[in-house]
Amino acid sequence: MEPDPRFLGLEPRFWANVRSISQHCGYQRRGSGVVKSIGVEDMIGAMRDLGLTDAHLIVARTPTDLARRLASYFEYRAAVLNEHVRGLLMKADEAEAMFDRLRSDAPASLAYAMNKQKGEKRAPAYFSAIIKILVSREMGGLDCDFDPQELTTFTDHAQPIRTLARRVDGAFPSPVNPIALWEIKEYYYTTTFGSRIADGVYESLLDGTELDEMRRTEGVSCSQVV
Repeated sequence: MEPDPRFLGLEPRFWANVRSISQHCGYQRRGSGVVKSIGVEDMIGAMRDLGLTDAHLIVARTPTDLARRLASYFEYRAAVLNEHVRGLLMKADEAEAMFDRLRSDAPASLAYAMNKQKGEKRAPAYFSAIIKILVSREMGGLDCDFDPQELTTFTDHAQPIRTLARRVDGAFPSPVNPIALWEIKEYYYTTTFGSRIADGVYESLLDGTELDEMRRTEGVSCSQVV
């Protein structure tokens, strides 16, 4: 997915409001599984319930520019998750079927990691394997590290200038001066997977913050996909 340019490069205060309002108002319409949008009135109510000021959201009964931008973000977030992302999520049997279909045309030399389940749920990590097959197909024989066992490092004249704090799930072409990095989260066997989502949010925030700082101070860029 390409980011919406309206919400790129915003100050941390914007995202502080997004998080405070979201955690208080909730992310879904209860019992529906549908991500909800949050309007200005609900934002103001959240601030008051949290014991915080709403002066930055409304002045003389008129929503501020910040409030309108927040409302636009919540509307965008709900729309993209409900109308686009939701339809792309796969259950275990759907992921298995896609994996089997893609594997039939993949090189026999490709190896696939197993999930962390036990018993009858033990199986290949389908989504990770699908990504590996598709990336390998597009690489055209170029090097790619699908399981880096070291921290990602960027160098200048063979000297490290930045080393990221954690290992990633994939790096192209390698974890030393990569062009692209990615992190994979998959889990099929429960209806609640909040901790997995929290992991993904934290990891992408940490890596993204480090990569953004490197881009701004060193002029070195790298793509990040989660």
